[in-house]
Amino acid sequence: MNRIIIDVYVLQTVPPSNLNRDDTGSPKTAVYGGVRRARVSSQAWKRAVRLAFAELLDSSVLGERTKRVGESLAARIRTLDPSLSNEDASALAAEVFAASGLAKAEKKKGEAKDVESGYLLFLSHRQLDNIAAAALESKRAGTALDKKRFKELANTEHSVDIAMFGRMVADMADINVDAACQVAHAISVHAVDNEFDYFTAVDDRKKDAAETGAGMIGTIEFNSSTLYRYATVNVNALHETLGDAAATRAAVEAFLIAFARSVPTGKQNTFAHRTLPDAVVVRVRDTQPINMVGAFESAIQETESAGRVKLAAAALTDHVLAVESAYGERPVGSWVTQVGEQTAVLTDLGKAVTLGELVTGVGEQIASALGQPA
Repeated sequence: MNRIIIDVYVLQTVPPSNLNRDDTGSPKTAVYGGVRRARVSSQAWKRAVRLAFAELLDSSVLGERTKRVGESLAARIRTLDPSLSNEDASALAAEVFAASGLAKAEKKKGEAKDVESGYLLFLSHRQLDNIAAAALESKRAGTALDKKRFKELANTEHSVDIAMFGRMVADMADINVDAACQVAHAISVHAVDNEFDYFTAVDDRKKDAAETGAGMIGTIEFNSSTLYRYATVNVNALHETLGDAAATRAAVEAFLIAFARSVPTGKQNTFAHRTLPDAVVVRVRDTQPINMVGAFESAIQETESAGRVKLAAAALTDHVLAVESAYGERPVGSWVTQVGEQTAVLTDLGKAVTLGELVTGVGEQIASALGQPA
């Protein structure tokens, strides 16, 4: 099977917003090309994609990342054997994770307590179900679920989100999963200066006209930007982890939809910032992933005749064609979903299609490459 790399390039404009905050509550930024840019971390957007998966894929092919592993496993044990009390299910779950070495069994006032791992533990729903079933089987046989068996169950039937974004287990490195997907930090194509919104809130029970002033005052920091976003998926690595061509295609299709339509939710009630991309460009390659961020090393400066989106679309088109020409890169497939005349130049990179047609086209190409019927 030839190498299959999917590169996704997105231009997206967001209004005044604070999608992703730093430790002081300010919108994250980065210096690139000598100027400060708005930035949304890859972690923030991957989280948004994972949440979007829940609406696109069945729960059975997804996972959960939590420290509250005992609570999750105990619930599954109780589902399989309702005759067990909550305390007995929690005790059994604690024994399992204690045997695995990932959490310590604890007791509080003589009663079993749902154990927690020392860090976020990422397990697929199927893995948790299988571990719960094995725990009950061991209990009935009067034996204990050992670490070796736990590792076997935790290292098979990986979920789509684990396969996409990887898993690191510090205390059990041999069940780590390499991520098939890499997501870049989104940055604005232009320079930004964060601004402050000074706000006041009035006390609804303040009726006396003589009692003036606000119930509270404060400030919220924000910026607005046209973002360049990039992600890449190694289909071969994804297929190796999932072990099934149909599942691999479904995972990629779900990712494309989720990456295009998801937005981090930081301060969304304050700013209602949810937008859809101005353009989505997908290039399928058989060589290596290529981030085209160099198109914006020189910050975009809008003019009277052209705004940031139009100039950004032109810069991205020119840079993609220049890089691919210089290095002899010939994508094996290309699709463009774009909105309006501002991004029409991007059709030089591929035929303009709807997002649905783009997703179907990529899916069919993956099916063909993996030897599956389209």
